[in-house]
Amino acid sequence: MGIKTSSLGLKHRIKKNLSDSFMRASIANAQDRINRKRADCYAELGHFEKWRDLAMDIRSHVLDYLDYYLEQFTDSAQKAGAAVHFAKDDREAVELAKTIFLQKKAKKAVKTKSMVTEEIGLNEALEEIGIEILETDLGEYLLQLDGKDKPSHIVIPALHKDRRRIREVLAQKAGYKGDVTPEAMTRFVRGILRDAFLSADVAVSGCNFAVAETGTIALMTNEGNGRFITGIPKTLITFMGMERVVPTFEELDILFSMLARSSVGVRTSVYMSLITGPRGKADLDGPEELHIIIIDNGRSNVLAGSFKDVLRCIRCGTCMLECPAYRHVGGHGYGVLYPGPLGAALVTELAGYEEHKDVTEICSLCGACNDVCPVKIPLVESILEHRRIIAEDKRLAGWMKDAVYSQYGRVIGNSAYYASASRLARLANHAPRIGPLKEWTKARELPKIPAERFRDWFAGRKRKEAGS
Repeated sequence: MGIKTSSLGLKHRIKKNLSDSFMRASIANAQDRINRKRADCYAELGHFEKWRDLAMDIRSHVLDYLDYYLEQFTDSAQKAGAAVHFAKDDREAVELAKTIFLQKKAKKAVKTKSMVTEEIGLNEALEEIGIEILETDLGEYLLQLDGKDKPSHIVIPALHKDRRRIREVLAQKAGYKGDVTPEAMTRFVRGILRDAFLSADVAVSGCNFAVAETGTIALMTNEGNGRFITGIPKTLITFMGMERVVPTFEELDILFSMLARSSVGVRTSVYMSLITGPRGKADLDGPEELHIIIIDNGRSNVLAGSFKDVLRCIRCGTCMLECPAYRHVGGHGYGVLYPGPLGAALVTELAGYEEHKDVTEICSLCGACNDVCPVKIPLVESILEHRRIIAEDKRLAGWMKDAVYSQYGRVIGNSAYYASASRLARLANHAPRIGPLKEWTKARELPKIPAERFRDWFAGRKRKEAGS
């Protein structure tokens, strides 16, 4: 499974990110700005809840009949001239890509932003066999150039950086000498990427949605890199999560409208690229060869289980922009590829509880993510259920938690034990704050426990009433 966790433990990640005031300010500013734009866009659209219901129904329907739509898409794509491959996990997906690169004797590739290729570790795998692969999304390019950073958001990968940090990276790694204006920095990067588009042997893309009826790959971009990727290199390899299918262009229209508004607060993306098979005789551009690699990588297990609804996700990142926990710890605080409420609900299902159980703890269960998800995924309920599963598994919960909660269960379930414990509880008013309690009380004041218990007060009152 290609989803890797951070080498730092949960406490160290949280502490590190909470102390990064620069990162927190950048994310808070982006959240506030994009959330306002998103609200305005949905207000213009009107009937927001009806649109959400429709989008949810489309995604749920596809998941219920995913085998049918995948078969239809495969047949349609192959009839259009594309080569369709299936990969059960990250290893198979990477090997398929390597084989295509070696067959083409390719040495240089350009790539659009793609979470599924991050998921399978494609860049690192290709670099191991001597392939130079360049990210062409501006945010991803900056992170790749920096060399020590990973995406902190699934749509806006460099959300944790502002223009001054970006200028530092460009100056140190690419020789940029201009100012901090976005236009100047973008113009500089554009010159670098334009040469890369023209000289690349192979292009690599993700897939926002795939239209089953026609075998069409649909890409949504705001920078124009998607058009260069799909128009210039002779070979295009598209990586697609198996759940990304829509039945027809009618459903694609609805989901694209929801995706653009939810992700960055715009009515539609600047570029929508639709690729149906390789270049035809009458086409002026496009790849001469199109490979589509459909990836499972744990999705079948999710589809068959009780967390199936999480696969409705259209990867808009809205839940992260609304999440108060994400606002403070940032994407890197989660330590996994998919951060925020989505990561807490999805990653443990895709990759298992063993390495990723702590991601479910970064959630206040406030429900803000449920309110804004454009396909109405029950994120809070999923996270809470993950916590229940972890808590009830002694191996996952750990001996200390198991011992504490087992003892608590014995006390709360026995009247005599509870009475004794409640008499001793007032001693906590004078107890030193140690262990987890010490950390918890740094920003909180524990209420004082009254000297007289309610049950004692009530019993005394009953005695007085009986005496009178």
